[in-house]
Amino acid sequence: MGHRTIRGAARLISALLLALCPGPLLAWGFYAHTVTGEIAAANIAPSTRAAIARLYAAEPLLGTPDCPLDNLEQAAVWPDCIRRDYNRWGYTAAWHYQTEPITEPYDVRKNCSGGNCVSAQIARNQRLLADESLPANVRLEALSFLVHFVGDIHMPLHSGDLEDRGGNDRTVAYGIVPGLNLHWIWDGPLAERAISEDPPVVRRYSPAEREALAGGEIADWGRESWQLARQEAYPLAFGCDPCDGSVPKDGTLSQEAIAEGVPFARRRVVQAGLRIARLLDEAMRPGPLPECAR
Repeated sequence: MGHRTIRGAARLISALLLALCPGPLLAWGFYAHTVTGEIAAANIAPSTRAAIARLYAAEPLLGTPDCPLDNLEQAAVWPDCIRRDYNRWGYTAAWHYQTEPITEPYDVRKNCSGGNCVSAQIARNQRLLADESLPANVRLEALSFLVHFVGDIHMPLHSGDLEDRGGNDRTVAYGIVPGLNLHWIWDGPLAERAISEDPPVVRRYSPAEREALAGGEIADWGRESWQLARQEAYPLAFGCDPCDGSVPKDGTLSQEAIAEGVPFARRRVVQAGLRIARLLDEAMRPGPLPECAR
């Protein structure tokens, strides 16, 4: 059996296993979030790495022994891990997304009452992380939320939808695997395939690459995801313009559609990792952050 055949079989088995597992446990938090943390770790400045390392000593003060937090890969998934303790952390659920209908103009200030949305929480937690007057455990918590939420805002269906909870309410087959939903596909198997292919995405990127991929502000990142939901995620699954009002409830991502979607998913993971690195460098740089990072 050739290398490509083995890899293809492995992907199919992975997709089948994913279909049998509960979505919240195996979303971006399972793989793509971790990879964004690895990319960030490979691209932060040495001074940033040293400053963050000092914060990890405060991990016991978080009181989350089942959710470790002592490196950037763990930081990328910690906010999903702690949500299992709903009584303590349930209030953070709305911080992970900011969906807006792709049939309406994008506005970063919509659907963000009281700052309870992903764009506002990225800005808030970057400011908290940068505030050296705060206790180390508060800053460590902010570090993790910042790393995780930058990942979340780069997933297209955390920003754009058709009043279907970011595609959660639309059943979509992934190739020959039936019964998934559009959100979970972009969270799980599509992202996994995108970042498992060669060349590896975890590496030190050149200054020119970082300039090309890591620019923009928080509002721009949400808008990019919203546009991808509108121009790629829904059309690839349903074969029609989502703005013409005829999107069915059920769809299929064919193998051709999957192949077309992979480069977009891969780019979003890389962008998220490099933008995390940028925000961490900014937060750990001496001197105050602007009052509003958005």
